[in-house]
Amino acid sequence: MLQAAPPSARSHHLGLSAEECVARRYGGDGGHVRAARWRCPEGELDLVVELAGEIVFVEVKARRHGAETVTARQWARIGAAASRYLAEHTDGTVPCRFDLALVDRMGRLERIENARSFDDW
Repeated sequence: MLQAAPPSARSHHLGLSAEECVARRYGGDGGHVRAARWRCPEGELDLVVELAGEIVFVEVKARRHGAETVTARQWARIGAAASRYLAEHTDGTVPCRFDLALVDRMGRLERIENARSFDDW
């Protein structure tokens, strides 16, 4: 008899699948994924997308709840990682935004553009 994967493994694979779904959507909208699961000492960025001359930092959640699924502490880490990314990979003049992408088990995607801003920190 086959055993189900442990919850942590299932969650990891669900998260990867959600990130791929979101990356395809941004690509279909003309975006270019510059980085996926980009890590630095400050934190991790799920997706970094270049879209219409703008850098979009996308936090992906493999569930369908509102923006409250990301805590203030998580947003702070995302903001710090985004600052590092901008310093290392841009000239600092490129506009940017933070989107939240929620993907449910059926693969339905809800994209919340400008879910957070640097001004919120």
